Amino acid sequence: MMSEPAKIIWLASFPKSGNTWFRSLLANLAAGEAGPSDINDLYEQGGSACNRWEFESLTMLDSALLSYDEIDCLRPLVYEAMTAEAVGQRWVKVHDAYTTTPSGEPLFGRGLSCAAVYVVRDPRDVAVSLAFHHSTTLDAAVKLVNSPDGVYCESRDGQDRQLRQRLAGWSGHVTSWLDQTEVPVHVVRYEDLLAAPARHFAAALKFAARPATEAEIERAVRFADFAELQRQENEKGFMERISRTTPFFRSGRAEGWREMLSAEQVAAIERCNGAVMARLGYGLETTCRRTA
Repeated sequence: MMSEPAKIIWLASFPKSGNTWFRSLLANLAAGEAGPSDINDLYEQGGSACNRWEFESLTMLDSALLSYDEIDCLRPLVYEAMTAEAVGQRWVKVHDAYTTTPSGEPLFGRGLSCAAVYVVRDPRDVAVSLAFHHSTTLDAAVKLVNSPDGVYCESRDGQDRQLRQRLAGWSGHVTSWLDQTEVPVHVVRYEDLLAAPARHFAAALKFAARPATEAEIERAVRFADFAELQRQENEKGFMERISRTTPFFRSGRAEGWREMLSAEQVAAIERCNGAVMARLGYGLETTCRRTA
């Protein structure tokens, strides 16, 4: 528990680790009896740390004229402004690893009134989910999970609505958040949230000093049920969906990788991430536990 409530809660995760589901839980908590919350209104609940429009609004600069490094050097100032402007508590989606800018500052600033809830998921399931989300091969998804130089949204074609995000590979991403000392962090394993959503959602809210009754939490969990999210996506689509052929809310279950990944792909993920997987309680199928 933090000594005082933070104004900004970073809802951090490697991509396809359960961030959107957690945001739906928050949205339905806020909606109360008026829920279920519209899945296409999730962004309005807190936004994203990589939103290009907000960056440009707060800096009054055209980001298309800046290099990636120049943007990163300005991002701590943007988050300071976000914190100063925050009314109440704001939960902000983050897929960046916890890195430093080219000038040596923490990307998310120093001394801000911030904390983080970090949602982590078995990297083998992450790889499968990434492949479907981006309509790419499993080998390409495994490579992104394992790559210490992996990034999101680095192409300037059409100026992506998101800023570049350095991912640092699954292990690098996890340890960057868990081992830094600037921001208090509460870890939520996706698999635990799946097994007992009310209990683990309540624990995250308690950490963040977000008041909620047991009945309110239970209702938010019911309104954010995966079947409800799928129903909404089927009826009206989902603005965060990328694939033309695969729904965003595809499966959501744990250990689906067992049916999808080859033995070689599993071994590749475990070679690069075995030590951190073991640290977080993910059992290994192979005997090789060294990190790359």
